[in-house]
Amino acid sequence: MQILRQCAAVMILLTALSIASADDDILIGDFESETYGPWKVTGEAFGPGPAQGTLPGQMAVSGFQGKRLVNTFFQGDRTTGTLTSPPLKIERDYINFLIGGGGHEGTTCVNLLLDGVVVRTATGPNSRPGGSEELEPRFWEVSQLLGKTVTIRVVDEATGGWGHVNVDQIVQSDTKPEMPDLQPRVREFTVSNKYLVVPIKNGTKNCEIVLEVDGTPVRRYGTELATTADSVDWYAFFTIASYKGKPAKVTVDRATEEGFALIRQAGEIPGSASFYTEELRPQFHFSQKVGWNNDPNGMVYLDGEWHLFFQHNPVGWKWGNMTWGHAVSNDLVHWEQLPDALFPGTMARGACFSGGATVDKKNTAGWKTGENDVLVAFLTDTGAGEAVAYSDDNGRSFTWYEGNPVVKHRGRDPKVIWYAYDTNDKQLNDVARELGGHWVMIVYDEHAEFERNAAFYTSTNLKEWIEQSHLPGYFECTELFELPVDGDASDTRWVVFAADARYAVGSFDGRTFKPEHEGKHQVHHGSYYASQTFDNAPDGRKIQIGWARLNMPGMPFNQAFSFPHELTLRKTGDGVRMFVRPIEEIEMLHKTKHSAKPRELTAGSKVTLDVSGQLFDIRATFELGDAKQVGLDIGGNVVAYDTAGQKLNGAAMKPMNGRVAMQILVDRPMIEICGNNGAVFITTGRERKGKVATVKAFADGDGAKLISLEVYELESIWKK
Repeated sequence: MQILRQCAAVMILLTALSIASADDDILIGDFESETYGPWKVTGEAFGPGPAQGTLPGQMAVSGFQGKRLVNTFFQGDRTTGTLTSPPLKIERDYINFLIGGGGHEGTTCVNLLLDGVVVRTATGPNSRPGGSEELEPRFWEVSQLLGKTVTIRVVDEATGGWGHVNVDQIVQSDTKPEMPDLQPRVREFTVSNKYLVVPIKNGTKNCEIVLEVDGTPVRRYGTELATTADSVDWYAFFTIASYKGKPAKVTVDRATEEGFALIRQAGEIPGSASFYTEELRPQFHFSQKVGWNNDPNGMVYLDGEWHLFFQHNPVGWKWGNMTWGHAVSNDLVHWEQLPDALFPGTMARGACFSGGATVDKKNTAGWKTGENDVLVAFLTDTGAGEAVAYSDDNGRSFTWYEGNPVVKHRGRDPKVIWYAYDTNDKQLNDVARELGGHWVMIVYDEHAEFERNAAFYTSTNLKEWIEQSHLPGYFECTELFELPVDGDASDTRWVVFAADARYAVGSFDGRTFKPEHEGKHQVHHGSYYASQTFDNAPDGRKIQIGWARLNMPGMPFNQAFSFPHELTLRKTGDGVRMFVRPIEEIEMLHKTKHSAKPRELTAGSKVTLDVSGQLFDIRATFELGDAKQVGLDIGGNVVAYDTAGQKLNGAAMKPMNGRVAMQILVDRPMIEICGNNGAVFITTGRERKGKVATVKAFADGDGAKLISLEVYELESIWKK
């Protein structure tokens, strides 16, 4: 009897092992070697072997297994090629794999071939700007091919955006991977509320959401839609109040039933009670409620309002879906975010890239219909050219010009200004003579002869433009403005400025800019990019705002803007230079003042002021003496001047009569440093965040003196 039991146990064990063996996955490729082994490679896209994750210039790649994967971003999206497996026999019901990258059918894909014919195919999830480099599980049901001999081919024949594919962990299996039920979803409704809210999960797969009103698409975005209520990171929103009472339809190309149900009308945005109180929310630098921002756009003053439009992804934490966001202020300090203004894919043909705005006071375009002067926005409609939209209600709504694009070339980021004639100017034509000037567009341009350059165009009606000249050596977000030197209106210079904050000073005759020096100068440093100045500013002020390139992890918003600062030109020992200082309106936020008396500074002594808060306007002046270094310690954030290297936090700055002066604006996530009354301006993140208890003035070495130290605690502009 015992023998029979033992035999039965052995039989059960053997049967279990047989079943387990039948269910084991069969590895086709895990790509963990330095080379592709027996897989055949053509072209350049696959590089010398499987990639160790993210390649240069690529967004972070995730979701693959092990240390390596197939990644065809080798040398960027311009390379192409194929990767083909050795022949293999189908022995399981499914082929499972991980795939990411481009979603271009036939050109960024993985194919299953039987007798050289594609019988199964899959692409990555991304076909629009933005998206994610995370790989996702896919499978092919291949039970009908059992016993057949096939090959697998990874294809990259695309060279544009998302022109690559990522693949990993290809296996045969009798079980398919668990995947959310992502299907096309549609809902019709009547607009009855202020917002349509959209649940966002950062880093999930992209889908396309389209909102139609009265049968016309009004929003079209690629976004990272949450699949469940528990997975929502934050809510995006479309302002739909202006469509109240109209029939609407929202369509998503891939969503779960639960995730799609979370797209709904609402009277307020979920999470809005916490807006402007978040841990990393700037308290006196403007930032948008949710989503991504980059370049400031369309900056213009009109009828008592400062308009700040900006590059905005309203449905994503990362760059993409370039829309013009909109905020206004009546004092340059307190801002109100308005509904988004210009939209990609529905208003524009492509994305709404950067540009400027102006006021058509003379109604040269003929768009004025009422009392208000027309606000005219210029922008790049990607894939189309330079475009115009205009508003006769102070920027609250825009009409897309039917004659767009007004300029077609290889470039972007138009900025338009009015050039008024003086007695020495040569008029453009008879119309310009009657108007007393003409319009000038400066725009980044790529040209066979001039390569990267600033191009200048002229017009008398904002619609028809004539190419006039080119200034080589400039890239992105170029602009042109005139400033008096040392405040003398009879002695002015023109400035050409670009996204990298480098500029040239010279003359401009309405057609051609001529620099008066070699090379370029720089006053801005740090995480500062793609700035713009307000057009039509009162009293001739030249006010500038830049994109503060600072990530805000864990927040519903990402990036921010610099505090507005005023530009001047001054004569120095090195020639005419631009100076930058925070606008004087910062003083309306001043609260408690702390100050220190002048005193000697030595290596062993510090001047300490007890303070409280996270928001400060700090002003200090040091006499250098023989000290190696002088500076301020602001709650662990050090601002220091290196006397030997003549640098303020790494930026070159000469002392003034043996002294250096600093103005430092401290906000929750960021610091801006103005050195020597504007000779240097630095935007950077705070290394040590949180409340500050002390501000300490110090010196390394002897002979230095603290001439003055004033610390102003600041109010939040969002104080309710």
